[in-house]
Amino acid sequence: MSRTIKLDQPVLAEHLRRADHLRRTFRRNGVAVLNLVSSPGAGKTTLLERTIEALSPRLAIAVIAGDVQTQIDADRARAAGARWAGPVETNGTCHLEPWMIEDRIADLDLAAIDLLFIENVGNLVCPAVYDLGEHHKAVMLSTVEGDDKPLKYPVMFRNASTMIINKTDLLGLTDFQIDRAEENARRINPDLVIFKLSCKTGEGLTAWFDRLLEMANSLLPHKTQGNPE
Repeated sequence: MSRTIKLDQPVLAEHLRRADHLRRTFRRNGVAVLNLVSSPGAGKTTLLERTIEALSPRLAIAVIAGDVQTQIDADRARAAGARWAGPVETNGTCHLEPWMIEDRIADLDLAAIDLLFIENVGNLVCPAVYDLGEHHKAVMLSTVEGDDKPLKYPVMFRNASTMIINKTDLLGLTDFQIDRAEENARRINPDLVIFKLSCKTGEGLTAWFDRLLEMANSLLPHKTQGNPE
């Protein structure tokens, strides 16, 4: 016999409170924050490297790199030219949580940063429901995965504002169809902004860079005027 247990407060209430505080802190300091999520191997770190190399002359970029083990991704971001890069080793946890971000930014002068990337643990399930105080969540899908992933992991694609289809240079090597992936994604979230790109050839990267510059510039008044919200 089953019982229904009524919860008076959301299970994630404390996480949401912390995320909201983080968002206000980032906004107050004029820092645009993007939470980048994908399955393992989709190309998050390579995209970050290309982005840092291209935009670091114009923006002060920081990276929080989450992984189950090792600091490899943070080291790669630092080598690419990030102003600051801090690892988060979760030791088995399949996602980042707001308190982990709080711990890392304690070492960071936010006033000196324009754009912060949070590279989440490779997973399309758990990171979908954890707000980290970001302004945008971007989900990455590569052309060597299934074009039905938006249907299989709908919460992630519903909660994202941006979808990146990476590795367009490998189209034709599998049955992946870009049009089908876009159609499936828009069935879940019609408002998704979609970028199709290749970190190897550079195809589509300019549009991605322009989007990030727009994000960062939108918060410049808060950095220059010190607005409280």
